[in-house]
Amino acid sequence: MSTSDATRRRPRDEGERRPRRGATMGDIAERVGVSRTTVSFVLNDRPDAGIPDETRRRVIDAAAELGYRPNAGARALAARRSDWYGIVTEIVTAPFAVDVIKGAQDRALQQGKFLLISSSEPEVATEAAGIEKLLEQRVEGLLYAATWHRAVHVPDIVREVPTVLVNCFDAEGSLPAVVPDEVGGGRRGTQRLLDAGHTRIGFITLDPAIPASVGRRQGYEEALHDAGVPVDPTLVIAGDATADGGYAAAGELLDRADRPTAIFCGNDRMAMGAYDAIKERGLAIPRDVAVVGFDNQELIAAYLRPRLTTIALPFQEMGARGVDMLAALTAGQSIGTETVTIDCPLLERSSV
Repeated sequence: MSTSDATRRRPRDEGERRPRRGATMGDIAERVGVSRTTVSFVLNDRPDAGIPDETRRRVIDAAAELGYRPNAGARALAARRSDWYGIVTEIVTAPFAVDVIKGAQDRALQQGKFLLISSSEPEVATEAAGIEKLLEQRVEGLLYAATWHRAVHVPDIVREVPTVLVNCFDAEGSLPAVVPDEVGGGRRGTQRLLDAGHTRIGFITLDPAIPASVGRRQGYEEALHDAGVPVDPTLVIAGDATADGGYAAAGELLDRADRPTAIFCGNDRMAMGAYDAIKERGLAIPRDVAVVGFDNQELIAAYLRPRLTTIALPFQEMGARGVDMLAALTAGQSIGTETVTIDCPLLERSSV
């Protein structure tokens, strides 16, 4: 091909690459030979407009032929609803983020809604900015999800629309929330060890100030009490939520003359450390020491050997329930400021 041929072809090639302009109501009106107002009434399904059925059919057919897509922003302004919920969270890159978002998204789709997601960091200006961006898109309501179960102080602007907290609760008690049943999970994990015949059960806690630690320990003690097993506070050792913390705490328990025959760990990372402490002492899991974790952090629980029996945090269920609560609020129902707890199931594997 000569240089002159390539030069002559270039304008046409560049034109071919330009995106086609989307069809407008004006284009449809011109095709059908009616007013733009008539097209608007038909496409927005105005039952009171008195448009003849034949005209409606021609407008709808023309819209399909031209590939017309409605302007979602304009429709939201007119209808005062957008079919969008917003979810603002700092957990987009956290191990459990996909489960919260999937649970919320699946339930929203069942209701004909869609999710807009904003990632943020707590207690900084970016969080308020992210929420502001969601509100600019005229979301009908907001889910505010946290990395770990705790009290939060949310920006005041969330109160401009119905809002539900997920995996956290409002420090001021003014917003509804959905959280895991930490007490029930602690009771269930301990009960599994009791059912296996263990009565000396060590417990490695999380930071004692956080709701997860308080609830899981309460469940542990309730299960022992209900089984008629005295609670021995010397079998409760503080960990720091890390594998190293679990290793150190498990070592302290195992080096006792009256060591426990089972260890319930406040999370799966500490259980991973406990595995190392047990094996270093020539003990076998579960023959000599049974282990139960908490969280069901899949990259840990399913790949330890033996695989870890653990209590799962119900992230998908919390996301779905949050959407249900949000749907009730956007429909005008009153749910107050209730905090709903979601069951934490036991996942049986091989460590008990």
